[in-house]
Amino acid sequence: MRYRLVSVPLFLGSVPASVLLVNVIGSLILGASSTAVSQLGLDERYTILIGIGFCGSLTTMSSFAYETVGLASAGQLAAAGVDVVLNVGASLGAIILGRALVTLFLGLG
Repeated sequence: MRYRLVSVPLFLGSVPASVLLVNVIGSLILGASSTAVSQLGLDERYTILIGIGFCGSLTTMSSFAYETVGLASAGQLAAAGVDVVLNVGASLGAIILGRALVTLFLGLG
């Protein structure tokens, strides 16, 4: 799935966005699924299965790091900084959003 999502190069200016997209999608899924598992009283192993098994294979820290170092090595320090801020910030935000959406959907919030 990750291969298909990153096979089309996307950019936000000079910042690569394909890896950003998979990292945000994976974080959203993990935030939503872990909250659903917890709130519905399901076996916590489902969080491990989804988190490590699916989201771990979908998201990619190594590609993010590689792209960021590539930008910095090419002298595009601002783009490298934006890449770091976007990947980390948007991924954290997606976890929070996923948790909030499931809480709202389940009528717990």
